[in-house]
Amino acid sequence: MHLLDDLTGLSARAKSLLERTGRREHLTEHRLSTEFLQIRDRFGQPIPTPMLLVIRREGFEQRYGGLRYQVRSSYTVEGERHEVLRDWHYDLGQGMWADPARSWYFDWFGERVSSPVRYLVHTDGSVGVDDGGGAFLEIAPSIPALIESHALTDMVLTWDRTTVEIDSFILAQQLDGLTDVPEASGRTIRWRVSANVVVQEFQHWSSQTPRHWRALVWTKGEAGRRQVEEAAGRTGAQP
Repeated sequence: MHLLDDLTGLSARAKSLLERTGRREHLTEHRLSTEFLQIRDRFGQPIPTPMLLVIRREGFEQRYGGLRYQVRSSYTVEGERHEVLRDWHYDLGQGMWADPARSWYFDWFGERVSSPVRYLVHTDGSVGVDDGGGAFLEIAPSIPALIESHALTDMVLTWDRTTVEIDSFILAQQLDGLTDVPEASGRTIRWRVSANVVVQEFQHWSSQTPRHWRALVWTKGEAGRRQVEEAAGRTGAQP
């Protein structure tokens, strides 16, 4: 069953995002089923598509194929807030690859923006990207977790994103009183929220250097700003 026909398992926040902006586009282009395709194994030899890859790829198409939704975000330049609207398209690509470390992965369209990044789904369910280095870089533990992350990004549209003189990840570690958001978090991304502060911690996307942790911090109102100021003060810096 397609996601838009059954939102069970998603948070109220993610359901609201999809109910407001989600739609399904029925593609008319003929697509050959995965079971009739071939893939190159890790030695470069063509082989029939492994059944696990068939199940995961066809399952993606059944559950998410044609899904469209929009995610809002904002940034501030010289005190003026600017809104950005990003379209996400859940359409299968044509690529399938062997993962030298573990199983297989395939590509899908992802964010509709000019970018060298290729969006991927692993047969273990995790979502990743390839930044041109030919490696699977995990960015979310699952498609539902990615949607939950987008819903949180959309939620903080009108909040203030903090800029500090120190590493924002160091600042994030000083913030307490926040609740984990497990449905949007995994090995390479963590979300924590309170009534006035939202934190996203993530490993940056790079196949060229070690994946260091970074963070984004949003605040709402004076209470949120004061909480961040106090956390920055504990590091010896000021926001």
